[in-house]
Amino acid sequence: MQILPLSRPGAATAAVAVGLTQRTEFSVRAALEGRSTGLGAFLPFVGPALIASVGYMDPGNFATNIGAGARYGYELLWVVLISSAVAMLFQALSARLGIVTGLNLAELCRDHFPRRLTLAMWIASEVAAMATDLAEFLGGALALSLLFHLPMLASMAVIAIVTAAILSLEKRGFRPLEIAIAALVTVIGATYLCELFIAPPDWPAVIAHTFVPHLQDKGALTLAVGIVGATIMPHTLYLHSGLTQKRVVAQHAGERRTLIRYSNREVMLALGAAAFVNMAMVIMSATVFHHAAPDTSDIDAAYRTLIPLLGSGAAILFLVALLASGVSSSVVGTMAGQVIMQGFVRFRIPVTVRRLVTVVPSFAVVALGCNVTHAMVISQVVLSMALPMPMIALLILSRKRSVMGAFAIGKRTVAFAGAAALLIVGLNVVLIYQAVA
Repeated sequence: MQILPLSRPGAATAAVAVGLTQRTEFSVRAALEGRSTGLGAFLPFVGPALIASVGYMDPGNFATNIGAGARYGYELLWVVLISSAVAMLFQALSARLGIVTGLNLAELCRDHFPRRLTLAMWIASEVAAMATDLAEFLGGALALSLLFHLPMLASMAVIAIVTAAILSLEKRGFRPLEIAIAALVTVIGATYLCELFIAPPDWPAVIAHTFVPHLQDKGALTLAVGIVGATIMPHTLYLHSGLTQKRVVAQHAGERRTLIRYSNREVMLALGAAAFVNMAMVIMSATVFHHAAPDTSDIDAAYRTLIPLLGSGAAILFLVALLASGVSSSVVGTMAGQVIMQGFVRFRIPVTVRRLVTVVPSFAVVALGCNVTHAMVISQVVLSMALPMPMIALLILSRKRSVMGAFAIGKRTVAFAGAAALLIVGLNVVLIYQAVA
């Protein structure tokens, strides 16, 4: 397989995909040709990992992290740390795949794997996408409902309209949508930074449990698997390769190396920020709820418990973060669904139709009177079950020289990524055994 077609001679500026502004095109070209260095050279490449990082801060994370912190204190922080490190590796591999091949993960699976396996992967990925949207959509709607005392169904309708409006920014190119997502991510990070000042944690205990693995009981294992499912997201592995595949088209191997280097830096920064947010969620929950209300696992209950413990200001900040998370992750989830469907089966449906289909389970959950937070936690376990397939596929494709050429990953990376994939598969097997035993 040819790695990537070179641009026609003399078409240097045409090597940037449609969707970037002329100013960004100029900055990208200056960085690739070595005429720009430092922060100015890095900023034009920021975007794909930032969007992918939203999947690591969605409302499903709120549900699992609140339960983990309230019930087990700081004890599961090490799970967040390890999950975040594995996520960085696999997101970097996904971006690398798109940069080098010009194709996304779903397209490469379709081209290199047997048809029956590809169809199975597509179905599993669509189920995972719906599970993702369940947590994202319900979380945003719940935050809006609590903030403005709206009926849940009305809040869901508002979230659907806002999500569609943000998605429409994609018609104007990459940057407007990326800026909107960046603003929402900033809100999430800023609110949790404020929460840590409002409720100062026991930092020695935080540090100890961040680096010392411990699982107290079966409940801790279930939450650990939920954290893994909420942290390493199947749909973002597909999406990240789709965001990089044609954003900037390299003209030769040297430019590809430069693109990969900038991509890796962005992955470290964006997912590092996501790791901070996830750890802050657990820390805040442990600090506030572990002794005062250890049974807190419901987002609604967490909000109402925060009011007497820390005041209405902290409770409102919590809901603002949840709202920003729900809206931004719903946008990203829809984008990922499009990449998955188009890549696996070469079929694309209008964004509005996809949104209508994926929100049906969310409306069903509310209409049937199910516990919203419990449904969100279950959705994260479903995600963890679907996760091994794209992880293993990404690993197989990234090490193939017929796919990646000189950019195929080395044995050490294969060994580390393979061990991580096996660990997740093992956790899933244990969880299934517990469920049927």
